[in-house]
Parts: sequence; structure tokens; C-alpha cells
Amino acid sequence: MSFPTERPRRLRRTPRLRALVRETRVTPDRLIYPLFVVPGEGARREIPSLPGCFHLSVEEAAREAREVESLGIAGVILFGLPRAKDPVGSEGYAEDGVVQKAVRAVRSECRDLLVLTDVCLCEYTSHGHCGVVDGGEVKNDPTLELLARMAVSHARAGAHVVAPSDMMDGRVGAIRKALDGSGFADIPILSYAAKYASAFYGPFREAADSAPQFGDRRGYQMDPPNVREAVREARLDVEEGADVVMVKPALPYLDVIRAVRESCDVPVAAYNVSGEYAMVKAAAQKGWIDEPRVVQETLVSISRAGADVILTYHAKDFARWTG
Repeated sequence: MSFPTERPRRLRRTPRLRALVRETRVTPDRLIYPLFVVPGEGARREIPSLPGCFHLSVEEAAREAREVESLGIAGVILFGLPRAKDPVGSEGYAEDGVVQKAVRAVRSECRDLLVLTDVCLCEYTSHGHCGVVDGGEVKNDPTLELLARMAVSHARAGAHVVAPSDMMDGRVGAIRKALDGSGFADIPILSYAAKYASAFYGPFREAADSAPQFGDRRGYQMDPPNVREAVREARLDVEEGADVVMVKPALPYLDVIRAVRESCDVPVAAYNVSGEYAMVKAAAQKGWIDEPRVVQETLVSISRAGADVILTYHAKDFARWTG
């Protein structure tokens, strides 16, 4: 018998020993913080279902980005609420769109912060779906041109990374071709490769005013029971030119993160989504959990599953608690 020669507890005795042999480490420079940008001036309105997160006008988003940068967080991802919506989401690829303005403002205020942009039509369309609708059906191929136009407009505004989240087939290839053809061959694509039709998006849809006006998104987002399909989606996106692939949501899909990590050589991201965040905040407000410990354990679990990059609403809090 190996006992008592082998005593794993020896390396758990003190904080220094535990830190010395810690296998998984999460640091702010691996985190991306979401920002919601709205038209107008002087806007800073807390989002009820996302405590601590705000609807921000462009100048307020730039101010928030400065704080994010000061905390050592790697970057922000911008989501926009347009002045007006139409069936084809034209505000999403307008040169003076709210995200395009915010990209320029953040870039002018922040020296090193990465600026990512969400590339999807759902926030901009009057029907709330992620693509062109014809006859009550979301059409794949007509949507690709619009997504490509949006990605190019974001790159032209100064985005460091574009992140298509629509789940249309072939959109990574279409965006890569458009970026390359417009002189933006160096702009990386972070693809929402495995985005599930999840019940955990509720607070985001309130924040982004992006709930579909009819039906749901199960016809293009992934079916939650499927893992092999996620690996296939990730591999297809890499073949089309994705530089990073993402799994969304994170916590209910840790096994998917692991499967994608083991199947793809590119960096893997995970989105710790709004519903996951809101549940922690609600329990913390009730005094039922130790919020800092729960958040740190949550982010470690996502990293341990294989995520190199984590998009999370907890980023600022985590950076303060661990800084």
C-alpha cells in the first residue's frame, strides 16, 4: 500500500503551497467584458436583469472602457441598440451606427484595450431574428452579405476583432472574404461556433432588446443535447477562416468546451452568459452564496474545461477581487 508514503494533503497545507501547485489559473487578461451601447448622450442606465451592467451612450461606453482597461481586463465586446429597426437591420452596418461610433470612441480613449464587436442582425431587425426573413423563415444565404457588410464596417471603424454570433452556415467564410477584399486581412474572426438555443439568454435579450417577434431561434441555433455537432461546427468555422472558436453558453456546456478544445488547434473561447451571471447576482443579493468565491470557482471551471478566453459580465468584479 502507498499510504502513508503518498499524502496529497501535504501540498494543501498553506495558501502558498496551494498557489504553487495550482493547475488552472484565471487572470483578467484572459477576460472580455460586454458593453451595451445606446444612442443619445449622457446615458448610463442600469439593466434590471443584469445588476452592475448598464446601457451606455457612446461617450459613457468609452469612459467604462477606460475603467475596464485600468483593471487589466483584455478587452470589451460591443453590442448596439440602434436608433431604429427595419427588416434587414440596416443600422447594424451603417457607417454612423452606434457600435461603429463606439468603436471609434473607445479606440481614441484606450491605448491597449482590445475592442471586439458582435456581428449579428438580431439587435437591429424589426422582427428580432438573426437573419433576413422571407415568408416567415430565416434565410441563410441572403443574410451572409449583410453580415459581411457589418463586419467590414466594424473593421473600418477600428475593431480589433469581429465576432459573428448569428449561426448562419458559411458566414465565417463570407466575412473572411469580405474583410480580405476590403484591406482587413489582419482582422481576426472570433466565431460563435457552437451557440446553443439556450434558456440562459433571457437577461441579454432584455439588455439588447433582441427577442424574436415570432417563433424562436431553434432553426439556426444548436440543439442543446448535441456535442458532436458542436465539434463539427467548430471545425467548419476553422476551415472557413475562424481564428478563435467559441462555445455559448459556458456552464451548462463545459463538456462541449472540452470536446471542442480537444478537436481544434485554434484558441477556444466561452461565453459566461447573462442568465448564468443573473443567477449568481440574485443568489448573492439574497445572501445565499459567497459571491466572490462562486465567481472565481465559476471562471476556473470554464478555464479548466478548456477555454482560453472567457467573455463574462463578472470581469470587472473578478479583476477587483483578485487584483
